[in-house]
Amino acid sequence: MGKFRGWHILAGIAALVLTGILGTAMGLNYTAAFMAGCVAFVAVALWTDSRITRRRRDIAREAARHEPRETPQRETAHDPALRDDH
Repeated sequence: MGKFRGWHILAGIAALVLTGILGTAMGLNYTAAFMAGCVAFVAVALWTDSRITRRRRDIAREAARHEPRETPQRETAHDPALRDDH
């Protein structure tokens, strides 16, 4: 997948073109074919973006699960916001 962030747009454009071709082949006028293509563009782009985001989130979770965890040490003597003697 790489660093390219426009996969959902490319999938939407492919769906728009395919829907336009199929709509014209079915005998729809150009306005109807274009509107159907726009609906397909939005649906496919949103679905693809959702799947990519879910996949990246799952990969990040797996990477975080395998990383060693460091527990932060609280330094109450040096940080005035954490001291109890207010």
